[in-house]
Order: sequence, then structure tokens, then C-alpha cells
Amino acid sequence: MKLLRNIVDSIRPHFGKGGKFAKFHRSFEAFDTFLFVQGNVTRRGSHIRDAIDMKRTMFFVIIALVPTLLFGMWNVGYQHYMAIGADVSFIDQIVYGLIKVLPIVVVSYASGLAVEFLFAELRDHEVNEGFLVSGMLIPLVLPVTTPLWMVAVATIFAVIIGKEVFGGTGMNILNPALLARAFLFFAYPAYMSGEVWISGTAEQLDGISGATSLAVLASNEGHMLPSLFDMFIGTIPGSIGETSTLAIILGASILVATGVGSLRIMLSVVAGGLFMGGVFNLFAVNDFMAVPAYYHLVMGGFAFGAVYMATDPVTASQTGIGKYIYGVMIGVITVLIRVVNPAYPEGMMLAILFMNVFAPLIDHYVVQSNIKRRLRRPVKAQVTI
Repeated sequence: MKLLRNIVDSIRPHFGKGGKFAKFHRSFEAFDTFLFVQGNVTRRGSHIRDAIDMKRTMFFVIIALVPTLLFGMWNVGYQHYMAIGADVSFIDQIVYGLIKVLPIVVVSYASGLAVEFLFAELRDHEVNEGFLVSGMLIPLVLPVTTPLWMVAVATIFAVIIGKEVFGGTGMNILNPALLARAFLFFAYPAYMSGEVWISGTAEQLDGISGATSLAVLASNEGHMLPSLFDMFIGTIPGSIGETSTLAIILGASILVATGVGSLRIMLSVVAGGLFMGGVFNLFAVNDFMAVPAYYHLVMGGFAFGAVYMATDPVTASQTGIGKYIYGVMIGVITVLIRVVNPAYPEGMMLAILFMNVFAPLIDHYVVQSNIKRRLRRPVKAQVTI
């Protein structure tokens, strides 16, 4: 590590003031801070003295996403070979999934970071580490069949419109990863529908597609719904990182243990989903209303959104009470959209984006309520001796 530190320090003058690569000093700083702890600290104003910084916070989230990524790669291979009736080893399934998923991850990071570095140089500000997480989230919420050029276009759109126009990481009001998916959902709906490609060979140019659990219910074919166990484990068609609730729970435990993810929001989303699902169970006039409320927790992107998207510290509510309100409303709206409007079976995406917009308003009224309550407290008379 000391050798690497010496190498970086030796080339630093070339990127400093007067150096031949001075105009790229922001890019150099980004690589430097990515490899090593920042050398500068806050010296004035109120601030929290803590050993953790944004880079390490993002690193914890990446670690929490690893279970969903690994399971997603395996499931891609598993679905493929199961569809063509081939009996292959676990390694073959992983290798196939890696071949399909890795290019999507690479394109997501390459296109997003290119925009981040470009804006950093043009505006002469530091490169934000926030995209380290967004670059991984975007591939995980997409079907494996999404063309790479679409991944690049959606990622660039999310970084520019979702972050940079608001001032960069920490200033955005919408979750960039969900904004990328929403862009693709409305711009190229055929690729984001409830039918997920799971197989294709030279002899089968059109391949084989399998309906997701939400698409099955939307078509009133509830009898064809996968078992609760299969949906919990994740051995079903779906977006790369959203199928396995078990893997998502593992990631949630990491986020909660490290203090990065809000348990209040996660549990509130679950409570809201169960409540709305229970209300529809009272009527049960179609398959979507009749499905047990707890099924919604393991279908589609509900669990993934509750753990990784709704808890985004930038776009979520910040107050304690506000987090409960924010989470419950996401759960309620998700199930409401799924059941009432089957054209948008994945209601989690729209619910989180909708509540991202209202999160500041929720916090405002919570703070104002606290202020009014404290003003109503009786003032004790001060006795002077």
C-alpha cells in the first residue's frame, strides 16, 4: 500500500496547478480519495466527528448488495438451463449468469462515471461517490435482456436529470436508480413488461419468455402463481436483483447492523403493504385482490425497494416520525397501484418516486408539529434567590 501511495504522490504535481494535466485535477482527486482516506478535514463550523465518510457508507451498501447480485447471476443461469431442459452444474449456471449480467454492470458504471467525471471537470467540483451505489442498483432493477445501449442511455439520463441538475449527490430529490428504470419503463415499455426473457438459442431466435408473478396476477391467472417458497427463495423469472427475498434480507441485516439503512423505513413499508393487501382481501373480487397480503412482500421489487431504494438517506424522510409516515405510504401506494392499475404491475417503483417528492413536505410538517407541541408546554416560573 505504501508503494501505491508513493506512486500516486509522484504523479500528483502533473495534475496540480501549472502541471500539464492540471485541467484533470478533479479526476485525479477522485481516484486518490477512492484509494486512500481523504487528507482534509472540516476545520470550522458545526460538524460530526466520526470515522465514517460517504465513501465508506457507499461501500457498506455495495457489500449489502452482493447477496442479491450473486443470487441474480445464478438465477439467470438457472432459469436459462431450466427452460431448455439442460441438466448442468452450479458452476455452469453461475458462469452463464456472469456472462449475461457483468456487461450490464460494466456499462452502467462506465456511462454513469463518465458523466460524473465530465460534470466534475466542467463545474470544478469534487467527484461524488454516490454513483458507486447507483451504478450497482441500476443493473439489479433491470431485466437481464435489457440492451446495453438502453442501460447506457437510462444511466446517463438518471445522472444528469436525477442528480446533476439538482447540484449532485446529496441534493437530488429522486432516487437516480429508480429514475433510470422509470425512464426505460415509459420510453421502452416492451422491454420492461411482465414477460422476462429466460432462454434463447440459435434455433430459437425469439427465445423463451416467462411471466413474472405480478404479470400472472394481472392476467387473473392466480392458479399459475409460483409457490410462496419459490418466490421467497427467488427461483422465479424477474429483474436481476429483485427475485430473492432471502438474499435481500441478508443485505438488509448488513445495512441495519452498520447503521446505514433505516429499519424504521423498512418495517413501515412492510406494514403499509400488509395493511393495504389486507384491505383488498376483504373484497377479493379478482385474483390480485384475493392473493394473501403477505404475498406482496415477496413478489416483484417490493422487498428490494423497501430495503435498498426507500431507505436512500438523500431522498427519504429524515425525521423519526416522518420515516414511519414515508414508509407506510410507500407500502400502501405500492399495493394500491398493483391491484387497481394492472398496467403498472410493479407499483414499488412509482410509489417510491412519488414519496420521494413528498418526503421534504412530510419532514416539514413533522418539525412544525414538534415546534407547536413544545410551545404549548407550560413555562415554569424562575425563582431567583
